[in-house]
Amino acid sequence: MAEFGEEDLSGSTFDWTDLSGSTFRAASLSNVTIRGTDLHHVRMTGVELWDVDISGEIKDLRINGVDVTAYVEAEVARREPDLAKMRPEDPAGFQEAWALLEQRWDSTVGRARRLDPQQLHEQVDGEWSFIETLRHLSFATASWVHRAIIGESAPWHPLDLPWDEAPEGSFPRDRAARPSLDEVLEVRRARQADVRRVVEGLTEESLAAETTPPDDGGWPPPRPFTVKECLSIVLNEEWWHRTYAERDLAVLETRAQ
Repeated sequence: MAEFGEEDLSGSTFDWTDLSGSTFRAASLSNVTIRGTDLHHVRMTGVELWDVDISGEIKDLRINGVDVTAYVEAEVARREPDLAKMRPEDPAGFQEAWALLEQRWDSTVGRARRLDPQQLHEQVDGEWSFIETLRHLSFATASWVHRAIIGESAPWHPLDLPWDEAPEGSFPRDRAARPSLDEVLEVRRARQADVRRVVEGLTEESLAAETTPPDDGGWPPPRPFTVKECLSIVLNEEWWHRTYAERDLAVLETRAQ
């Protein structure tokens, strides 16, 4: 346990650092970037919170005593009515959701093709490039469909890309690779077809069935998951990463003008 008083720690980087239970008093957290970080049970009082952009899984968020969670969810749903389809409860719902995602991703890829190929490796505000996004979705499919549902021990492709804060494991994480869009799409489309086959073959019984990934240091960890839980994670990944990709493509398009 350390104490910092009247210290200048500006510009510091904290990777895999446990700050739980810490107290920040009269501290400056201006221009801070927080990624892949747990912020459970955080209490902020007497703060000045200006020009803040938050994206992620948000529950029980109270601002000046008002729980704004329901408002945020309702506004997101108003802007994206199809988001509700990403929380299906039966096989038909999963089939509809996956067909919608494939259709939307086809449009997004078409939009990306109109840019200079080198722009697809550009990051916007430190977020993943378009190519890195597709590589990550390939990793997600390998993890939650090929390993967790199908039971393959090592389904990884060398281009698969885990999230930056992923624990060490028996999977690739080559951030330096710069494959072309077509190279990434070759892997991506094969994985999409595999998900489609799983989804089209769903029954009520298979959707509710439990599955446990191999215990070999891969991802996800070897604990029981329902097939529904695994596929729901894939839908969530696909929806939100496409949302972020569309946002960043709009920025890249202005750069190309």
